[in-house]
Amino acid sequence: MSQNAVPTGLGALVPLGAAFHPVEHPGPTRTYAFILVPGFTLLAFASAVEPLRIANQLSQQPLYAWEILSEDGAPVAGSSAIPVGVAGKIGPRPKETRLFVCAGNPAMAAAAPGIVAAVQRHHRFGGTVGGICTGTVALAQAGLLAGRRFTLHWENQVAFAETFPDLKPTDARFETDGRIVTCGGGAAATDLMLAIVAADHGPAFAAIVSDMCLRPVMPGVEAHQRSSTAALMASRNPVLIASVNLMNRHIDSPLSIDDLAEAAGYSRRHLERLFRDATGKTPGEFYRGLRLDRGRNLLATTDLTLLEIATACGFETTSHFSKSFRSRFGVAPTLMKKGRKGAASGA
Repeated sequence: MSQNAVPTGLGALVPLGAAFHPVEHPGPTRTYAFILVPGFTLLAFASAVEPLRIANQLSQQPLYAWEILSEDGAPVAGSSAIPVGVAGKIGPRPKETRLFVCAGNPAMAAAAPGIVAAVQRHHRFGGTVGGICTGTVALAQAGLLAGRRFTLHWENQVAFAETFPDLKPTDARFETDGRIVTCGGGAAATDLMLAIVAADHGPAFAAIVSDMCLRPVMPGVEAHQRSSTAALMASRNPVLIASVNLMNRHIDSPLSIDDLAEAAGYSRRHLERLFRDATGKTPGEFYRGLRLDRGRNLLATTDLTLLEIATACGFETTSHFSKSFRSRFGVAPTLMKKGRKGAASGA
C-alpha cells in the first residue's frame, strides 16, 4: 500500500477547487468514522466533516478519509428531520481510525448499547474516540471519562450532571485528553477539527482551511471574511504584511525584489531573511507562488485562454507559465483546464 493509499471501506474526497495550498509531507491518510445517532445535530456533523473535505481540496491530496455509520446501517434522521445515508452499520475499525459519535437531542440516545459497545471496543484496542455535541454521553456510558477533561453542549450539561454525578464537563468549546476528544457541537466542531488539522499539518495550513470556511482564524478578533495576511503567514511582522499586500496588488506586473525592499525601507538581504524566517521561502519564491495560485484560480473559475491567464499572472510566455505551474501543482495547466471542462459537461 502506498503512503497515501486509502484504507479499504473508507472514501477520501479530493474535489477540485480554485484555492490551493500544498502540503509537502502529508504522511498517510488519516481516517475517521462518524456514528450518527437519531436526532444528531446536522450543523455539528457538517462542521466536523467539511474541514476535512476542505483540507483535501486545498492540498489536492487525500489527507483525510471518512465514512458514516449508524447502529443498524439504516439512514439516520437528524435534528432537522433530514435523513442522512450511511455506509453501513457499526463494526470493528482499525485502531488508527478516529471514531466519533455525533448526537443531539435526546441526549441519552447516544447511550444505545450498540454504540456504547463500539466506543468501548475501539478505545480498548488503542483507538481514539470522540463525542460531538451529546455524543459525549456515549463515552460517559462507556466508562471512559473518569479523570478526563471533556465537554458537551451547554444546554445538556445540567441533565448530564444528574445522570453522571461523578463526571464534571468543562465549559470549553472542545477538549482533547489523550485518546478522548469531545466538543460542544455546533460551530465548535469546526474549532475542534481545525485544531486537529493544525496538529496534523501545521497551523499555517489550518489557517487556510479556516479561511475557506469563511471563519476567522481568531474568533472575535478578525471581523472580515478573509483572515489577515499576517495570520496566514503565522506572522505579525508589519514589513511582511505590507510586502505581501504589495505583491498581491502587483500580480499582473510583478515588482522586483529590490523594489519591494525599497518600499519596505529595508535592504534586500534583510527582506530575504524576514521571508525565510516566516515562510521558509525567498521573497521571489513566495511571490511566484502567489502568482501561480492566482493562475490556478483563474483556470478553475474562468474560460480565459492560457495566454490571458499567463499574462494576468505576470508571465511573459505561456511556456514559462506552464513550466512553473507544473512544477508547483504537479499537473499541466492545459490538463487542469480540460479536466474542469469535462467535469462541467458531465464527462
